[in-house]
Amino acid sequence: MSLDPKIRFATIFDMSGEVMYSGHRDGIENLLTPEESQKSMQLAINAWKSRNEVSSKIGKGKYALVEYEKLKRITMPLDSEHILYITTDVEADHAPIIYKALRLKQDVLHSPSGMP
Repeated sequence: MSLDPKIRFATIFDMSGEVMYSGHRDGIENLLTPEESQKSMQLAINAWKSRNEVSSKIGKGKYALVEYEKLKRITMPLDSEHILYITTDVEADHAPIIYKALRLKQDVLHSPSGMP
């Protein structure tokens, strides 16, 4: 959430859909019901599973960006079992957010304790 003030929501979940961490910016209205949010996460899981089917030929996916009329959704695998799911305001400059998230991921993966 601290990467950018335009981030609305951030969560980390595993490939079964279990939420490991979730944060929501104060003052931001949820656009989806809890059930719709769970469905959206499941769709993201299925999309990453599909992408992984061709990764041996084209390489592993780094992130996916979808822009809707009301928000942007960024998903990226943290490892083979966890996905980072971020939504931003539609006017957010997503490139720096993606860069910072990828950088944070690399810092965590390469630190001895697993934390930056």
